[in-house]
Amino acid sequence: MPRKAAAGTIVFVHANGFPAGTYNELFKLWRQAGWRVLAPPKLGHDPGYPVTSNWPRLRDELLAYVEREAAPALPVHLVGHSLGGYLSLLAASRKPAWFAGVVLIDSPIVSGWRAHSVHMAKLTGLIGRVTPGRVSQQRRQHWASADEAHAHYASKSIFARWAPQVLRDYVAAGIEPDPEGGVRLAFDREVETRLYNTLPHHLGRLLQRHPPAAPVAFIGGTRSAEVRQAGLAATRAVTRGQIEWMEGTHLFPMEKPRETASAVLRWLNKFHR
Repeated sequence: MPRKAAAGTIVFVHANGFPAGTYNELFKLWRQAGWRVLAPPKLGHDPGYPVTSNWPRLRDELLAYVEREAAPALPVHLVGHSLGGYLSLLAASRKPAWFAGVVLIDSPIVSGWRAHSVHMAKLTGLIGRVTPGRVSQQRRQHWASADEAHAHYASKSIFARWAPQVLRDYVAAGIEPDPEGGVRLAFDREVETRLYNTLPHHLGRLLQRHPPAAPVAFIGGTRSAEVRQAGLAATRAVTRGQIEWMEGTHLFPMEKPRETASAVLRWLNKFHR
């Protein structure tokens, strides 16, 4: 096992649909700052850890990765974007001694009446109508070549805001050869949809009963629709007000990787003192 880096170890947890390689620009900057960076490549695809409501097995998949890859460097710092932030909180609540700090990147905690609404939507089978799963289940998943896939994404307004290298990294990490010819999505769209439709509705209550022992900070996008939908009451409680804002959408790590990496480092350095 590699020796622990002088500044500590970051375990980064990706957002739904975006394999860890998408964030290589952030990883480079953190490594340059002296941190060891680990990241599970693509959560949710191991049949040994099926995607179920509230993600208990997905949490276990992350914990197994940390135990396998990060030990004996525990405790480590968790950094998670969107889905990755929620999984980080689930992991830190389950194994508090393993983690020295948690940074949430646009992962606002759903609680109260909003969480109840999510629960009821899951029970009634209507959840697929209100989550991004309604889009992901129809996502294009095959191209003739990686160049065609890159051109496909580059033509869309949401990806046009990304830093060019991040988009290249996303295509490199998110596209794989198709045995039948051409290339296909590496992050299975059925898994992506299932993750959206099983998102945790219990996180607010769980964190009240079993709060992480480590400090938690939140970095949100000023134009994040996810923050507007979720509210910030539970996030303020969990972070004890350690919140800052980055200009951008929910995908601001892709839009502004350098600024995002620097913001995360500020919090990690504060936690690491």
